[in-house]
Order: sequence, then structure tokens, then C-alpha cells
Amino acid sequence: MNWIILIIAGLFEVGFTTSLKLSNNFSNLKWSIAFFACITLSFFFLNKATQTLPMGTAYAVWTGIGAVGTVIVGILYFDEPANFWRIFFIATLIASILGLKFFAGSAH
Repeated sequence: MNWIILIIAGLFEVGFTTSLKLSNNFSNLKWSIAFFACITLSFFFLNKATQTLPMGTAYAVWTGIGAVGTVIVGILYFDEPANFWRIFFIATLIASILGLKFFAGSAH
């Protein structure tokens, strides 16, 4: 369950970075509210996850999910480049996130 909570936190991180862009420097009220809601929920769920997962692992996975998700949103919705090297390094980041998940020790 703790990994699911961490994934939810990472998805809300993607939400707050996307909302930040769409808020147009906080001039768009709807996206500004979405930004603050997503960032609050992201940190809430990250905090819950770090109660049972190693902090360093949880933080690395959280930022990795946010980074990968934000790049994917950028490619799909904001016409950002999707060249070979960019995709290659996103794939290595995903592999690193999975490695941290599978080789994380329990927090005791």
C-alpha cells in the first residue's frame, strides 16, 4: 500500500507541474487553484509514504515519477521534442525508479 501512496504522490507532482505551466504565472485562477491543490496532495501523500518507506528511496521515486510524468505530458500536450536521446534517458530514469523500488530495504 505504501508504494501505491507514493505513486499517487508522484502523479500529483505531475499535476502540480502541469498546472504551474497552465496557470500562466498564476494569472489563470482555475489552474492556480489546481496547482495549490496538487502540490498540497502531493506532499501529503509523500509524507504518508515516508512513514513506511526509506526517506531517500521515497523521495527519489517521487521526483522520478514527477520528472518522467512531466516530460511525457510535455511531449503529448505541449509539443516538446521526443528525440531518441530524450526517450533513452527517460527510459533509464524509469529503470532507476524500478530499481529503487525492487531493491529498497524496509525502514526500521
